[in-house]
Amino acid sequence: MMPASKSHPTANLSPETVVVAAGRPPREPDAPVNPPIVLSSTFHGAGIPAPGERVYGRFSNPTWDPFETALSELEGAALPALVFSSGLAAVAAALSLVPTGGILVMPRHSYQGSLLLAAEEAANGRFAVRTVDIADTDQVLRALQGAEAGPDGGAEPASMLWIESPTNPMLEVAEIDVLARAAHDAGALVVADNTFSTPLVTRPLELGADVVLHSVTKYLAGHSDVVLGALATSDEELHARLHSYRSLHGAVAGPFEVWLALRGLRTLALRIERSQATAGLLAERLLGHPAVEAVRYPGLPGDAGYERAAKQMNGFGSILCIEVAGGAAAAEAVAGSVRLWLPATSLGGVESLIERRRRQPGEPHSVPENLLRLSVGIEHAEDLWSDLSQALAR
Repeated sequence: MMPASKSHPTANLSPETVVVAAGRPPREPDAPVNPPIVLSSTFHGAGIPAPGERVYGRFSNPTWDPFETALSELEGAALPALVFSSGLAAVAAALSLVPTGGILVMPRHSYQGSLLLAAEEAANGRFAVRTVDIADTDQVLRALQGAEAGPDGGAEPASMLWIESPTNPMLEVAEIDVLARAAHDAGALVVADNTFSTPLVTRPLELGADVVLHSVTKYLAGHSDVVLGALATSDEELHARLHSYRSLHGAVAGPFEVWLALRGLRTLALRIERSQATAGLLAERLLGHPAVEAVRYPGLPGDAGYERAAKQMNGFGSILCIEVAGGAAAAEAVAGSVRLWLPATSLGGVESLIERRRRQPGEPHSVPENLLRLSVGIEHAEDLWSDLSQALAR
């Protein structure tokens, strides 16, 4: 396991440089430029293991270290990040920090896996869940303080605040710094799912979050070819608890997948720059389209989250949503008529994806039936617009 570090060698570099420079092997004669893949379940050692020794592949692997180092430097974490076997495995680890009998405050619009896992834990009686409109700061503050009884029936202060900003799929923007301060005042931990934004767009730890979560599958790896998750924190106690959870629950990543994720991370800045610019262009054009009832994108000046996004984000992300005139059938027809966009779930890859979210079992009913989520990739903007236009015209 990599030793804890309070400073990063890339601390004075821009994030666009960090994605390329972080996690490299030492500069020695004939050393590889890229870290190698280490395929071993067992590591040499005799006697009682000293703290930090690898011992066994469920505890650590040399191939994890460069990726975990690079992600921690991008997020500004004082400790190495922790890579998990999937985004949902990372979600489960983060939820393990909610004490038994505690209360989790969670956005009503969140990654579906997070909502379903939290609901399962609540059904099993481990903790209670209060869902909120994360963009309604006053509502979240009341839920944190227990000023009014939530669906759990109690009025106790919260134990954890879960933040997505922008939310999946409604793209609501939270006041992360304000909510984090209020959560800490209430004695609650703050977990921020930063999958949509990536650390190039938002840095939740700097805004007060205790733990940052990623589905590495999405933007960080960026090529729709691995399933991984990650958590980052600067708190040594939380880091130890999360590492213990990963080891005991076997939520460990394969070395080859992590190596692919690090390779994908190297182009993150270029991919985000291109996809963000195209997403903004498409959002502006879709605003006036007769087949579109509404456009959701925090980069539009008329969007409800625009001012907050402009304040706390470096750009506005690469996800946008549209509500298609004609209801669910019309939305399905658009998703079925594209030729370049791929009708598929997930997001954050080099390819552009389109999906009607309410087709997914368990999607909140507050998500409109006619809403299409668009994950903008790195194709030429005019090609994407032409394909979407012909599908909308049908």
